[in-house]
Amino acid sequence: MQEPQITEDLIAKHGLSADEYARILEIIGRTPTFTELGIFSAMWNEHCSYKSSKKWLRTLPTTGPQVICGPGENAGVVDIGDGQAVVFKMESHNHPSYIEPYQGAATGVGGILRDVFTMGARPIAAMNALSFGEPSHPKTRQLVHGVVEGVGGYGNAFGVPTVGGEVRFDAAYNGNCLVNAFAAGLADADKIFYSAASGIGMPVVYLGAKTGRDGVGGATMASAEFDDTIEEKRPTVQVGDPFTEKRLMEATLELMATGAVISIQDMGAAGLTCSAVEMGDKGGLGVKLNLDDVPVREAQMTAYEMMLSESQERMLMVLRPELEAEAKAVFDKWDLDFAIVGETIAEDRFVIVHGGEVKADLPLSKLSSEAPEYDRPWVPTPAAAALGDVPGIDPIDGLRALISSPNYASKHWVYEQYDTMVMADSARTPGIGSGIVRVHGTDKALAFTSDVTPRYVKANPVEGGKQAVAEAYRNLCAVGATPLATTDNMNFGNPEKREIMGQFVGAIQGIAQAVTALDMPIVSGNVSLYNETDGTGILPTPTIGAVGLIQHADDIIGSEVRNGHVALVIGETHGHLGQSALLLEVFGRSEGDAPPVDLDAEAKHGKFIRDNRHLITACTDLSDGGLVLAAFELSEAAGVGLVFDSDETPFLFGEDQARYLVACNFDKAEALMLEAGKLGIPIQTVGKFTGDTVWLGKNSAPLAELSDTYRSTFGKTFA
Repeated sequence: MQEPQITEDLIAKHGLSADEYARILEIIGRTPTFTELGIFSAMWNEHCSYKSSKKWLRTLPTTGPQVICGPGENAGVVDIGDGQAVVFKMESHNHPSYIEPYQGAATGVGGILRDVFTMGARPIAAMNALSFGEPSHPKTRQLVHGVVEGVGGYGNAFGVPTVGGEVRFDAAYNGNCLVNAFAAGLADADKIFYSAASGIGMPVVYLGAKTGRDGVGGATMASAEFDDTIEEKRPTVQVGDPFTEKRLMEATLELMATGAVISIQDMGAAGLTCSAVEMGDKGGLGVKLNLDDVPVREAQMTAYEMMLSESQERMLMVLRPELEAEAKAVFDKWDLDFAIVGETIAEDRFVIVHGGEVKADLPLSKLSSEAPEYDRPWVPTPAAAALGDVPGIDPIDGLRALISSPNYASKHWVYEQYDTMVMADSARTPGIGSGIVRVHGTDKALAFTSDVTPRYVKANPVEGGKQAVAEAYRNLCAVGATPLATTDNMNFGNPEKREIMGQFVGAIQGIAQAVTALDMPIVSGNVSLYNETDGTGILPTPTIGAVGLIQHADDIIGSEVRNGHVALVIGETHGHLGQSALLLEVFGRSEGDAPPVDLDAEAKHGKFIRDNRHLITACTDLSDGGLVLAAFELSEAAGVGLVFDSDETPFLFGEDQARYLVACNFDKAEALMLEAGKLGIPIQTVGKFTGDTVWLGKNSAPLAELSDTYRSTFGKTFA
């Protein structure tokens, strides 16, 4: 089959600039073959090379005594004591999910699960952070249904509990939804598997499912804006099979126990190309592949298609040759492909042979560590204008406005489609705050949360970045967990626009400050840029996934209030209404600055919650919607009314940070206030949980009526 001629148009379709193509010519000293052009395109696109973000990602704190492995591997690894480690990461599957919602979301879940078990960890928890356009937009309903069914369809069949996440709606996502998938697993701390190849002449082994044409060019597609050719991109979306993935996980973990694995890498973005190049580059070795030996499910596949296919449920391994028979027996048992497709070589080459012909012969190191790196021009986001007057309102009307919005209504329509209890170790499932999973066979538990408030980041990227980390910190502390570490999913628009790059830089600066102050280093992550359609970008959305440790499951702070409980707020309330949920949902205004984040107060107040967990029956952090929404969520979950003396809008709906709402009996409330007084921590009683009515000052509504609104809104909107 004759290969296409390399033209300017073909180069552009591969997402390469004229300067980048000139650099390729300089590196190899000749015109690349079609397969070589595809390989460079895959390795040098934004999705794989991080060429616009590397400069700034290096400024993030990634180390600490708890960190076993930081960014650079398939997932981050953090010590949880007793010879155990938690392995976790969050990644985006935004563009595929907009084009083909079910498969895009499903394969996003599959990919992040592989990242975890590739490290030798058995997955124990999943989360997802989803951002959609306006509920009234004609595409939103289809996207919500497809994505939620895709997440549930893959995760449920694979058998991992979905314990947390978030769902938001904003017109900025009308043309580009976000699907951020998180997974965490457990491993022995001394049995972590890495991807760096070692040894010359070692067999390179293909594992898992067969290679097809699905997903060819997916990573390049994910590194470009959308336009009116979006339907043509549908073939670049992968197709997943969770049952094959389940077998692949069991086979991989069994294989690791044989001692046959030298190094191993998930075949994710850019498939065989990226996995082979990364393994060779990290080990300082070259790789030679013979594509005639690659298991395929479609006839007449070209070298280009095989190297760029993103077919799912596949791994690449460097094998100890003396254990080949044992290794192959494991994969035969699980009815999965096991094929030696190449070898490591001493030379710095990436050699691809197909049909007896050399289809590519490139310097391997130039493909990965020598990929382009840009210092994109950027401008800081201008300071937000001062917030104008916000009229006082009937607080019950304000609460109704929030809980009748899909943004703040109950998301049970979503998470009830997920299996939250599989494996039988889930101690808290989605609903309020962090998800919790017991560490099987121990007294310990792990808490998981995912957080960001994009409108804060747009108004003030530095404070918005800080707030995303601070909210994650609070969600962990609110269940009694000691925060350990974080993973980030940086979703932004076109980095070639100075203002967009400025948002990215500001958010990174804020995140760096917060993870330092709160001792939550970034151990893994993902950057997703070019989230734009026809030149309109999404809200800047740097999602923070965080993990915390609870030493004993008995130390979990609950979320169930009881009749007669006193309600207390820890932290200062100034009534910050800039960029608040009330302002947006009631008045249709997105104005003012993001709330300032005092990181010293965050650390101090979080420690106070953890140290005094024995006095606290129920706890939640205060964030979107302020005090009144948090209090209502606790009331509604327990079926107990609420009585607050105040009806002041800033007090009830302000979104000041470093605050918690706590509920406990009167005697424990007194003890808590005494302890707070000793430490100079702001604390005040704001009311109590009692009866069957919500009272906000002199304004009231039956809890049952409000509960019906809260629980029915999402389903009525999307069912």
